[in-house]
Amino acid sequence: MPVLRALLASLALLLAGAAAFSAATDGFRAFTTESARRIAAREHPADIPDITLQTQSGERIHLADFRGKWLLVDFIYTRCLTYCSALGGEFAQLQERLAAPLAQGRAQLLSISFDPAHDTPAELAAYRQRFRDPGSGWLAARPVTTGGLGRLERAFGITVIPDGLGGYTHNAAVHVVDPRGRLVAIVGMNDPEAAVRALPRSLER
Repeated sequence: MPVLRALLASLALLLAGAAAFSAATDGFRAFTTESARRIAAREHPADIPDITLQTQSGERIHLADFRGKWLLVDFIYTRCLTYCSALGGEFAQLQERLAAPLAQGRAQLLSISFDPAHDTPAELAAYRQRFRDPGSGWLAARPVTTGGLGRLERAFGITVIPDGLGGYTHNAAVHVVDPRGRLVAIVGMNDPEAAVRALPRSLER
């Protein structure tokens, strides 16, 4: 009997642990925080706050200005030579791939800096020129307030951690915002076609 009770207790603990793990991983589908936020964006689109940004030209804009068009967003800091360079290269490819809807104002590429103290308009302009950006359909911008940056990070699920060497460890992905201003998809970097597939087919016509 003691052995049986021990086995039953172990089984109960195992089942409880499995249930907790299932809940934490969204039915075993999300085994990382990054996977979880991608599932959440796809299945529970969230409204993006209307934050004021300053672009590489010094102009102030609002995220609400992009309502009515598809918005592809990445988060960068200009001193980054790894993930951010990869994202910049991907946006340069998307600029060519989506040339027609970008020119028609049906889509927009937006790189947002999470290092606004350093990333002045001049630094943002230099970042874009690093990828020989001709200037059509791709903006680089920074939040104008610390509070605005925090709201963006929470809304997009962005994690930014100082690495102790003057840089940051952060998420690297392309975020798709629909014309209603909702985050509806998150796709990995280095795969421009995945970002295109997240958009409606009619956009390329």
